[in-house]
Order: sequence, then structure tokens, then C-alpha cells
Amino acid sequence: MQQSIKANIKRIKTFLNYSKNYLKRNNPIKVIKRSIIAGLKDVLSINKKRKMVKYKLRYQMHQLNQMEKLIAQNNDHVFLRGNKFNEMR
Repeated sequence: MQQSIKANIKRIKTFLNYSKNYLKRNNPIKVIKRSIIAGLKDVLSINKKRKMVKYKLRYQMHQLNQMEKLIAQNNDHVFLRGNKFNEMR
């Protein structure tokens, strides 16, 4: 009876030592802290990201408009070249 109690106490001690060492290596408080800091950085930098996306979108729209103008200038269809049609009238 006394030996089984000692063996169980020894097992509990080893389990607690393993748990303690695991928690030292992978500290859940540090992990939560890192994730909160990363989330805050994302939230605080979202305005910068939005401005960059806006700028890129405007640039792409400008490029598209330039290409449409070039296509319209070199196209023989009247509905694409309203200016030339008005000059011919």
C-alpha cells in the first residue's frame, strides 16, 4: 500500500515537472501577448494599407482609361470617335 502511494506520488511529480517544462518552453501568456500585438499592428496599419490599395486602383484605372483612349483613336467606328464625327458634321 505504501509503495503504491509512493509510486503514484512519483508519477504525479514527474508529470508536474514535464508540465512545468512544457509551459516554460511554450508559454501561453507570451503566445497570447504576441497575437494581441500582431492584431493591434494590423489594425493600426490598416489605414496605410487602404491608402496604398486606393493609389494602386487609381493608377490601374488611369492606365485603363489611357488604353481605351488609344483604342478609340485608332478605331474606325464612329460611336467610339465622337470628336471626329462632330468635326465631319
